[in-house]
Amino acid sequence: MKGLTVALDHIGDREAAALIRDGKLDDLLIDSDAPRPGTLYRGIAERPVKGQGGMFLRTPDGTAFLRQVKGLTPGQALLVQVTGFAEPGKAIPVTQRLLFKSRYAIVTAGKPGINVSRQIKDDDLRDAALEAAHEALENAPLPDEAGLILRSSCANASPDEIAEDVEAMARLAAHVLSDEGAGPEVLVEGDGPHALAWREWVEEAEVDSDDGSFERQGVDEMIADLRRARVALPGGYSMIIEPTSALVAVDINTGGDTSPAAGLKANLAAMRDLPRQLRLRGLGGQIIVDPAPCPKKDRKQLEGLLRAGLKRESTESILAGWTTLGLMEIQRKRDRQPLKELLK
Repeated sequence: MKGLTVALDHIGDREAAALIRDGKLDDLLIDSDAPRPGTLYRGIAERPVKGQGGMFLRTPDGTAFLRQVKGLTPGQALLVQVTGFAEPGKAIPVTQRLLFKSRYAIVTAGKPGINVSRQIKDDDLRDAALEAAHEALENAPLPDEAGLILRSSCANASPDEIAEDVEAMARLAAHVLSDEGAGPEVLVEGDGPHALAWREWVEEAEVDSDDGSFERQGVDEMIADLRRARVALPGGYSMIIEPTSALVAVDINTGGDTSPAAGLKANLAAMRDLPRQLRLRGLGGQIIVDPAPCPKKDRKQLEGLLRAGLKRESTESILAGWTTLGLMEIQRKRDRQPLKELLK
């Protein structure tokens, strides 16, 4: 089945959204009980962490950890935003670089200026988006020292849609940044899966939002496949993806192919699908890939293919290189919870 489909449903009592591209699951969002990324707190500084340049904060959802702090004193109130999910037993990761993000606009606290996404190449579209933004800002000015980014999705939006979004984000930012409260408090709740789907999946798609959409679109079966460690690849190859407490291990296998090029072909197939698999399974941290046997001269080709795939990801991912034992090392930000934890 060609084209894009967005399915909005629930798994148990959890809100969930799925993006299906040409009949294959391309992205999956499932709500959790943990604080959502994007949540804005008024936190209270508690104590610095010596040697790490950070500080623990008190929030309504528990202890948070803020890096690169200067000039903060215990008891001080400050605005912070959740950047990702905490590992079990660890503090919530937060930042003071606040972003107010919607489908067409991002208000950036502390970074003044109005910018348009470089992905919008057409000058007329850029000018139309800027004009709509300036009109909106006449009704709702940006807070002092705040800026605005017009996202690439503005290319397919009407001036009214852009203006409405810009005005809403500017008003929200002004309200939050003028906060003068004292105790810990949730000021803005992060977006759930349905809101995130509207915000981030901006390509034209068929939307199935009625109850039972996951069953109708085959998402339930696709999720069942993600519960398995083994991933079938084209050509009869496979890879095994197994999270451990320390890292994520990926083992690539050639299956029954005994030809001289089997190792390279299996590795190429795995490199093409690995970013999608990590995204769907919600895996991050340190990832170690054990490729199928192939000559060292093929490593550059594998690196190029994997780097290109990781570059398209919204999650920050770094290909660190190769170990002396011939394993690939990847570092990936933990901005999602592992799928296995959500489906327990």
